[in-house]
Amino acid sequence: MHQRGILVTGGAGYIGSHVALMLSEAGEQVVVLDNLSTGFRDAVLNSTFVQGDVADRELVSGLIRTYDIDTVMHFAAHTIVPESVADPLKYYRNNTCATRTLLECCRDAAVKHFVFSSSAQVYGICGDGLAREEAPAAPLNPYGASKLMSEWMLRDLSAASGLRHVALRYFNVAGSDPQGRLGQSTREATLLIKVACEVALGKRPELTIFGTDYPTPDGTGVRDYIHVTDLAVAHVRALDYLRDGGPSGTYNAGYGRGFSVREVVAAVERALGAKLPLREAARRAGDPPRLIAMNDAIRRTLGWKPELDNLDIIVRTSLNWERRIKP
Repeated sequence: MHQRGILVTGGAGYIGSHVALMLSEAGEQVVVLDNLSTGFRDAVLNSTFVQGDVADRELVSGLIRTYDIDTVMHFAAHTIVPESVADPLKYYRNNTCATRTLLECCRDAAVKHFVFSSSAQVYGICGDGLAREEAPAAPLNPYGASKLMSEWMLRDLSAASGLRHVALRYFNVAGSDPQGRLGQSTREATLLIKVACEVALGKRPELTIFGTDYPTPDGTGVRDYIHVTDLAVAHVRALDYLRDGGPSGTYNAGYGRGFSVREVVAAVERALGAKLPLREAARRAGDPPRLIAMNDAIRRTLGWKPELDNLDIIVRTSLNWERRIKP
């Protein structure tokens, strides 16, 4: 029986590489498209690799034809919030305009399924710190806005065509493949656990805590941290759901509970067996005190059951991977 292919854009990046590996291990025919601007060729394991850009209409259309693609998982994007504020057009060009080109290729080739890498940044500041899918989106930066615009395009295209989609709004992704095959190698990363592990191993001089006067138990910001392997499983569940005929939908991908910056620091110090050099600084503009996923919908509708919901496991796998990376 002929097997149709799955196109994974950005599949040489942190999250995309974990999903591509999980799909290939499940016997899927996976084609990774990545321009390697932030991804790594050696992160593509057991999949066909093509170097190129999502905005290249001819290339994308050719790949869809050649590999008989009926599913696209779209991770390719710029993701650094401060950079998006400084250079918004870069984010609208790469994240929004390139996604429009990809969707046009999917429409023309009658691609059936689309799983989109969205972000909790679309919410902005939630009054009680709990993000609900039905809440009005109010992104605070161009990165979040670029993701929301892509969600809108997906919504409208799904209403006008045979394409069905799932958009997953990620919370704070961390950790690495428990078997040590993949991890976060992003240069100049800004995510807390990654940065803390770099500090732990002497790759950065200190960890800055931005804001110590939030209305939280210890004064630092609280976030929902999700292990990248559990997030990869969510993508597989989303594909199963679409293949079973499920309608398009948007779901939070988080554990539904949060940890403060100081609690994360304590977890890294436990794993390291030593204290981290810290510096306290003022709050960053736009950072909410607390942001936690309401995840009833993804559990109920996609049947997602996380298995690595443990801060110490997240930190330990992050630190193990960081030890493998040369400074």
